[in-house]
Amino acid sequence: MPTINDVAKAAGVSPSTVSYVLSGRRPISAETRARVQAAIAELGFHPHAGARALASSKTNVIALVAPLRVDVNVPVIMQFATAVVTAARSFNHDVLLLTKDEGTAGLERVAHSTMVDALILMDLERDDLRIPALRKLKQPSVLIGLPADHTGIACVDLDFAAAARVALTHLAVHGHRRIGLVGPSPAVYRRQTTYADRFLTGFLETSVDLGLQTVTHPCEPGAEGVRSCMADLDAELAGLTALVVHNEEALRPLLDLLHATGRRVPEDVSVVAVCPRDVATAMPVHLTSIDIPAHDVGTLAVETVIRLLDGRRVEYTRLLAPSLVERESCREISSSHR
Repeated sequence: MPTINDVAKAAGVSPSTVSYVLSGRRPISAETRARVQAAIAELGFHPHAGARALASSKTNVIALVAPLRVDVNVPVIMQFATAVVTAARSFNHDVLLLTKDEGTAGLERVAHSTMVDALILMDLERDDLRIPALRKLKQPSVLIGLPADHTGIACVDLDFAAAARVALTHLAVHGHRRIGLVGPSPAVYRRQTTYADRFLTGFLETSVDLGLQTVTHPCEPGAEGVRSCMADLDAELAGLTALVVHNEEALRPLLDLLHATGRRVPEDVSVVAVCPRDVATAMPVHLTSIDIPAHDVGTLAVETVIRLLDGRRVEYTRLLAPSLVERESCREISSSHR
C-alpha cells in the first residue's frame, strides 16, 4: 500500500507538506495542494485513521457505551445502536461500540487513548458511578437515560414517567380500575436503571391521581418468570382486568400463559405494552403499545454530540413525549366489571 512518503515523492514535496494538506493545519499554496491531491488520487493513498487523528486532533469516531448485561434486551439495544450508527454516518462519523461492563475504567481507557471524539452512554443507573468520571474527560458525552444528577451532561430519552401516565390513563378511560404492572427483571430494579425507576414512579403516582387499584411486580425472563409474576399479581389484587407490560421479553410468554389459562385478550384482560412497534405487531394479538422510539432517541443523541463538538449550545435534557397506538389488545369494560 502507498505511504505518505510515496505521495510526497510523487508530488515533489516533503512528507510534512502532504500531512499539512491532509490536516489543513497550515496554509499550502493552491498549486502545491493540487499536486499533492493528484498524487493521492493516482496512488490510491488512504491515510491511516491514527495518523489522521494525530494530525487533526480529531478521529471522527463516537463511542457508544452499551453494556450487554445478562438482564438487558439485546434486540432493543441493537435498535438504538443501529440508529446511532446511521445518524453518525450522516455526519461522516464512525461508531466504536463498547459492550463490556467496565464501569469508569472502560470510559477512561477509551477517552485517554484519544480513540474517540465523544461518547454516548446507554443503560444508565439513577446514581450512576460513571457520571463523575465523565465530567473529568475532555471529550463531550451524551446520555441515553436520565440519572438523578446529570448536571453539565446532556441527556436524551423517552419520557418514561409520562409513558406510564399515558398507559394508565388509556386503560382508565376504557373503564379499567384494577390494573397490574408486569415490570422488568428484578436485576433491572436492583440496579435502579433509570428507565425502570422513572416508569415505576410515574405508574405509582398516576395510580393515586386517578384513584386506581394497582399492583406491580418485576418479572424474570421466560415462561417460569411470567408464571410467577402473574401468580403474585393475581394474589395481591384479585379481579385484574388489565395489564401494563414494561418488559419486552415477557410479552410472548405472557400471552401464551393467558391463553393457556383461558383468559382471552382483550375480552377478559386488556394489555398495554411498552415496546418497539415491530414487537407489538408481531404478537398473536396486535398489542396496543407505547413505542420505544429507538430511532428518534439514537438520532437525537448523535445530533446533540455533533452540536457539542461544534461548540454549539444544546438543550441538556430532552425527553420525548410518549405515543400510544391503539390496536387489538384493549377493550372497554362495563361498570359492572369495574
